[in-house]
Amino acid sequence: MLEKEPSVCEERNYNKLFRKFYEPATKYIYYKCGDFQQAEDIVQNVFIKLWKLCNTITYSKAKSYIYTACNNLFLNHVAHQKVKLKHQKTLTDNIDYESPDFIIEIDEFREKLKAAINTLSVKEREVFLLSRVEKKTYKEIAEITGLTVKAIERRMSIALRELRDILGKEIKV
Repeated sequence: MLEKEPSVCEERNYNKLFRKFYEPATKYIYYKCGDFQQAEDIVQNVFIKLWKLCNTITYSKAKSYIYTACNNLFLNHVAHQKVKLKHQKTLTDNIDYESPDFIIEIDEFREKLKAAINTLSVKEREVFLLSRVEKKTYKEIAEITGLTVKAIERRMSIALRELRDILGKEIKV
């Protein structure tokens, strides 16, 4: 006659499993991660899960379940940490280290520069923007406008002088 296997759901058997495998399982995970608190957390979670699934796990397979579940939980934790580190790295790459005051100053300067550029005559503004925004050479600007390079240099010189007068020390042109 076959003897019936003890049930994990019986408190006495569950406690027996806990006393027998808690410490070795904790050491097993501790050797993998090097953090005793983390190892205890993982093993405790496995025993909680063992209690919840006690109807599906036989007593003879409990040891195997405990070690396998501990290992899997540890691997999940490591994978989660990798994702967290990857996410933190992308966050730190996108952080703007400029102070809010500096950003405000930059915005104010942009507004002043835009207003100063708008005070230039149409001819000088066209040459200035083609040169400094479009990054065109004087020769390319001369071809676009149908003027000589000397005329472009003269208009650019006038534009820079006017901007320097308006913006003062705030601009290096």
